[in-house]
Amino acid sequence: MTLEREWMRGAAPLAVLTLLERREMYGYELVEALERDTGGILAMGQSTVYPLLYNLEGRGHVEPVWRTAPSGRRRKYYRITAAGCAWLTEQRAQWTKLVTALARLGLAGPATEEALP
Repeated sequence: MTLEREWMRGAAPLAVLTLLERREMYGYELVEALERDTGGILAMGQSTVYPLLYNLEGRGHVEPVWRTAPSGRRRKYYRITAAGCAWLTEQRAQWTKLVTALARLGLAGPATEEALP
């Protein structure tokens, strides 16, 4: 199961920046981590992740760094910037407000957490 397009549009940048907050990653590595670490909920192909990375780069939230892999192949890794960290912190605060508001309506809370894989 994946999210509908509108939910994915809002969640994808947050998910990518959260992963990059942990460590630098290259594009395909992000694709794999998004699918694996979210139980498939935020599964995105390369055709979605790369434009998202370019958008985040244009906004100054990530920056590319070329590295040579152990195989000798050069790869473009992405890392979160200070501006990206600040934006992610703001978004987390908004997320907390949203989840709290939904919980007040009965749409979020312990019952929904149990349903997650």
